[in-house]
Amino acid sequence: MAKTRVLIVGGTGYIGKRLVKASLAEGHRTFILRRPEIGLDIDKLQVLLEFKRQGAELIEGSFSDHRSLVEAVKKVDVVICAISGVHFRSHNLLLQLKLVDAIKEAGNVKRFLPSEFGVDPAQMEHALAPGRVTFDEKMTVRKAIEEAKIPHTYISANCFAGYFVGNLSQMETLLPPKHKLSIYGDGNVKVVFMDEEDVATYTIKSIDDPRTLNKTVYLRPPENILSQNELVGKWENLTGKSLDKTCISKEDFLANMEGADFVMQVGLGHFYHIFFEGCLTNFEIGEYGEEASRLYPEVEYTRMHDYLNRYLDI
Repeated sequence: MAKTRVLIVGGTGYIGKRLVKASLAEGHRTFILRRPEIGLDIDKLQVLLEFKRQGAELIEGSFSDHRSLVEAVKKVDVVICAISGVHFRSHNLLLQLKLVDAIKEAGNVKRFLPSEFGVDPAQMEHALAPGRVTFDEKMTVRKAIEEAKIPHTYISANCFAGYFVGNLSQMETLLPPKHKLSIYGDGNVKVVFMDEEDVATYTIKSIDDPRTLNKTVYLRPPENILSQNELVGKWENLTGKSLDKTCISKEDFLANMEGADFVMQVGLGHFYHIFFEGCLTNFEIGEYGEEASRLYPEVEYTRMHDYLNRYLDI
C-alpha cells in the first residue's frame, strides 16, 4: 500500500511537533512547511533539522506567497494545520483562509485538518466575549472549507494535559499547587483531559479513515472524563497530602473579568465554559461526529493518574 503523503503546517509548534512525530511513527511520508519567517529562531530550526534527520521532508512555503502554498499542497494527500490559536502565545487562525485558497486551487488534497484541537467551536455559539473570538474564527475557517468542498476532518481534543492537569486546572501556573487551590463551582462538572501525545496519535489515525471523512472526531476516552474534584483526588492520592480547597461561585469567577487584560479575559471565559457549563461533555456526539477511542481501541491512551506521576517531587 502506498504511503500517505502528509504535510504539517506549524510542525515546530506545541502540538505540531507531536503530529510530525506521530505521522513518522505511522510510516507516512511526512512533510513540514518550512516558512522563511523562521528568521533567527534557532530553536525552531533545530527542531526542523532533527525531524529531517528522522526522515521528514521540508517544503518551503509562506502564507504571504500564495504560489508557494499551492506548490506545497500539490505534493501531498493530506494537509494538517497546527498553527497557534491561543492568545497567550500567538493567535493566527485566520491565516488558514490562505491555506484553504491554496488547497482549493491545487485540487488534489484528499483531506484537510484545520487547526482546532480544543473545544468544538460548533457547540459555542453562546460563548462569552472576548473569548468567543477563538470559536468564531474557527467557524469562519470551517465555512470556507465547506464552501470550497474540501474533504476534511475536525479534531476536538478538549483539554491538553500540559495546560490543565499538572496544575490541577489552576490558572496562571503550570505546576501543581503545594498547599491550596481553587475549585470551580462544586467541582463536579465533567471535563476531558488528554495527553498531547495521544492527541497526535488519534489525529494521525483519522487522516485516511473513511469513517472520519467530513466529520468531527471527538477525543473522549472514557477513563479521562473526570471532574476537577476527581483530578485533584488523584493528585492527593499520589502525594498522600490533602490540599486546602476554596470553592468559587460562577458569579465570583466571572467578576474576575472586570479590569482584566484581554488575554486574561479570554482565558477566564474559556475556563468558565469548561468548568462551570461543562461544554466538553454536555452534548451527545451526533451523526456528524465520531469518538476516537471507539474508532481506535488499539491506542493505549495515557490515564491522568499516570500523567500526574511526572509532577511528583518537582
